[in-house]
Amino acid sequence: MDASLILDATLLPALLIAMTAGLLSFLSPCVLPIVPPYLAYMGGVSISELDETRVARRKVLISAAFFVLGLSTIFLFLGFAFSALGRAFLQFQDWFLIGAGLVIMIFGAHFVGVFRIGFLDREARIETGDRGGSALGAYVLGLAFAFGWTPCLGPILGAILGLAASEADVARGTVLLGFYAIGLGVPFLLVAAFFPRMKGAMAWMRRHMTRIERISGLLLWTVGLLMITGQFTAFSWWLLETFPALAVLG
Repeated sequence: MDASLILDATLLPALLIAMTAGLLSFLSPCVLPIVPPYLAYMGGVSISELDETRVARRKVLISAAFFVLGLSTIFLFLGFAFSALGRAFLQFQDWFLIGAGLVIMIFGAHFVGVFRIGFLDREARIETGDRGGSALGAYVLGLAFAFGWTPCLGPILGAILGLAASEADVARGTVLLGFYAIGLGVPFLLVAAFFPRMKGAMAWMRRHMTRIERISGLLLWTVGLLMITGQFTAFSWWLLETFPALAVLG
């Protein structure tokens, strides 16, 4: 398939939304607080070892890479499946786009604080009585995380899956979920690689989580409105005209 059919200017805003949604999933109250113990568990080390020794951080980074590979496997499969579904119902593509826009607006309103959705505020915890430490185990944990880490991932991921279905193109939908995986997975890798240096940044994000959510929610709400009103494609071409360098993707 011609790469220009997969990556073009009209897809760029959707990719930005997907990556932002992945980052929002990472920053959500039920994921961010458990990142250090989760990484320590996967690497088979204690949090104090993660903080003090390079060898431990190297083990954790390798485990985190396999963890991200596992969750990416599921997200890529979901992108393929939902975009194939959208292709099968191509005549309803406009409805898919409107539905995805409504869902994104709803979650945007949640992050802004217009109303609260209980699922998104619930915190999750993991038991770390048994040590991890194997690459295969980390990969399996990544699969389980992507499949079952609800309610955190489910609602936001649902919006991105709706957007993938509206693309009605298997390659584009798969790429879209790949960027969601990047938005969620790269922060895991950064924390694993630079844990002592990232502690301050993570503490800052926890202190300012409300402000981060409101800014992100406003962006999501605006994008959802563009999708519902049919201006999403027009915005895509505006990006291309404003930033001609993006034409290299087309």
